[in-house]
Amino acid sequence: MELIIEKLLGFAMVLTRISAFFLLLPVFGWKTIPVRLKVAVTVLMAIFFSIITPDQAGGPKQVSLLKAILLLANEATYGLALGLIVTVMFSVVQLAGRIIERQMGLVMAHILDPLTGERTQPLGSLLEMIFIILFLSANGHHLFLLIILRSYEAFPAGSVPTISVLAGGVITAGSAMFLAGLRLAAPMLAAFLLLLVVLAVLARVVPEMNILFISMPLRVGLGLLMAAMFLPIISGFIAEFADWMGKLLPL
Repeated sequence: MELIIEKLLGFAMVLTRISAFFLLLPVFGWKTIPVRLKVAVTVLMAIFFSIITPDQAGGPKQVSLLKAILLLANEATYGLALGLIVTVMFSVVQLAGRIIERQMGLVMAHILDPLTGERTQPLGSLLEMIFIILFLSANGHHLFLLIILRSYEAFPAGSVPTISVLAGGVITAGSAMFLAGLRLAAPMLAAFLLLLVVLAVLARVVPEMNILFISMPLRVGLGLLMAAMFLPIISGFIAEFADWMGKLLPL
């Protein structure tokens, strides 16, 4: 009987960490994916990792109810922290798209994202979807499984979470998100700055020209052109994203 309880507790700990991790993933957390499918995939992943990590998944021999709850809370903390880091880095492309939209004058343009059910801006959502498609086509989902596996090597099931390490990883991921987003949007910002200089020169040379009237279509056209040129950069960012994961995750 104690052996059965031990195995069930070990499986519950693995299931809790994986569930918390998948809960925040950008792809797995979409509302359009049926809940039954999410539960089935999570349980299958938990069975798989409980088998390949038998020593870590076994858990303590004898625990009280309170201690079992604390162990599950620790696993949820690990999973949420790792999932949050991955989600923050996934937001880099969307952040770059929002910077471009502001330069195009499309700040007030909003659409309903069918994947998340939230209001979002069109260009940023489009670039994010393209990045996710390229990421999955390059077998990027294998990186998620590798993250879970390495998490059990660094933080075995039942260990007390190192809050400072996990919080440091989340904070570093946030800083990296802003830096990477600005770096991706830097060519677009330079192009819009050049456009503003040209418009300023035209305003001085041809005072009767309505700069405000012609600036909006020029900014939108330049933004769409730069967004089309931005697609190869997104493809190259996939390898860099995997490298960032190796550096930022507290593994």
